[in-house]
Amino acid sequence: MDSTASSDDFASLGLSAPLLAALKRAGHARPSPIQQAAIPALLAGRDLIATAQTGSGKTAAYALPILHELSQMPAAAPDQPDVRPIRALVLVPTRELASQVAATFRTFGRDLSLRTRIIAGGMKRAAQLASVLDGCDIAVATCGRLLDLLDGGELQLDALRILVLDEADQMLDQDSLQAMASISAYLPARRQTILCSATMPDAVLQIARRLMHDPLPVDAGPETTTPKKIAQGAIFLDPDDKPRAALAILRETAGRALVFVRTRAQAERVCKALRSAGIGAESLHGDRTQSARNRALDAFRKGTAPVLVATDIAARGLDVEDVALVLNCDMPDTPETYVHRIGRTARAGKRGRAITLCGLEERAALREIEKHIGLKLKILPLPV
Repeated sequence: MDSTASSDDFASLGLSAPLLAALKRAGHARPSPIQQAAIPALLAGRDLIATAQTGSGKTAAYALPILHELSQMPAAAPDQPDVRPIRALVLVPTRELASQVAATFRTFGRDLSLRTRIIAGGMKRAAQLASVLDGCDIAVATCGRLLDLLDGGELQLDALRILVLDEADQMLDQDSLQAMASISAYLPARRQTILCSATMPDAVLQIARRLMHDPLPVDAGPETTTPKKIAQGAIFLDPDDKPRAALAILRETAGRALVFVRTRAQAERVCKALRSAGIGAESLHGDRTQSARNRALDAFRKGTAPVLVATDIAARGLDVEDVALVLNCDMPDTPETYVHRIGRTARAGKRGRAITLCGLEERAALREIEKHIGLKLKILPLPV
């Protein structure tokens, strides 16, 4: 290790030269607090529970040590040189997050001879399986498709060295819990396990106790606060006035806007209304095919559709630069969801706005949000 390296730079954490070069290319000069705490522990082989909010750098906090470790060991067994099994598995709640996590591994592992593959529903099963069987060091997967391939005997995890549960608090519905319990039967007993979660409800801790050995807790701050550079406001109105208010707000917004609604049907209705009013909009929800979701995200990122109307689960882990406004057409189910939603704006030190449309019967929920974030939202006038 370079003796001149500062204790707060990546070189001091023990990462290999190719990874340091990739970090420099990507413009990452210094590790975030979660990266400073997690990377040395993971390189030492510890199981780890990371409580980290959106934008904390937690994906890189586990991706970098995984890439380092896998690059130091043979990709295949000496007696089976043509077999390249999965050695690291990252389980995520949504297809979009799977794509983003895989992109992080590929960005930082560009100079390493490691292969990252996605295993997720909504994509062609045969092509996906073929790409994994062709050689896959790191698999980023959603539970349903992975379990389908495991139960069918088409995929094995015997060589797995590292397991990551990312956004664990978003995988607590009954289907996901049952799938994770089934997947655990296919995992080798000896492995390193990493759990990342924005919040730490009892169900997440139960998963940790079941799957982990003496995990090290690393707390980079749960999602209880909101960035200071987000101008937050609320508009009190009759629920029937929400569509017109949303249209007025979006018409005067320069830049990308992310609109949150509660249901898939609402996402389609709002999107259709915006298009009828001449505003370029796309929808993102679970009823759309993966190719349609990818097209929607591409249009949003490129600005050809400056408004994206999304449900919470579809937008989980969504990372798009320069989102000027987050508009909550529907009140989020929990204060934590509110923090996660508005964290899509004011990223990388930039400023942003978050506006919540609050029906009169939703004022109690708004007060809970204010209590949670320790801030009174500015009450804005109903737009004309």
